[in-house]
Amino acid sequence: EIVDADAPDLLTMRSDESVMRFLDRPRATGIEDAATLIKRMRDDLALRSGITWGVSLKDQGLLIGTIGFWRIMPEHFRAEIGYLLHADYHAKGLMHEAMKPVLDYGFATMGLHSVEANVNPSNVASIRLLEKNGFTREAYFRENYFYNGRFIDSAIYSLLAGS
Repeated sequence: EIVDADAPDLLTMRSDESVMRFLDRPRATGIEDAATLIKRMRDDLALRSGITWGVSLKDQGLLIGTIGFWRIMPEHFRAEIGYLLHADYHAKGLMHEAMKPVLDYGFATMGLHSVEANVNPSNVASIRLLEKNGFTREAYFRENYFYNGRFIDSAIYSLLAGS
């Protein structure tokens, strides 16, 4: 569970340009931004519209990432997965390790039929992670998302239960 005490670690990640490069969301500028995000995670869980877990190393309590279903669509038995990892831990297989139990939880406990991921097509590392976990590309939308004064493409990946 991500708790209020994790706000400084979350701020470190959410304010890092290299971490936020493909998220197409404003970078955090202060501890209040991180605290607001943690509150939203708690609210989403209470409303059953999202669930987010913290990622940490087994021998440390430091929050080094987040992963979860930030948009749950119960009427479609579908959820959108999202994840974030501190730059110091990129390309070490940690998010791959974290994704398996999250997907297992989604399919076995939440009863999901499918999980989707909306990814910036330039985010090669994220696409590789998704494909390594069995996701396939379903769609490619050209300039469908407007952020920071420009139109951005989106690629939609999905994974079906039992795949």
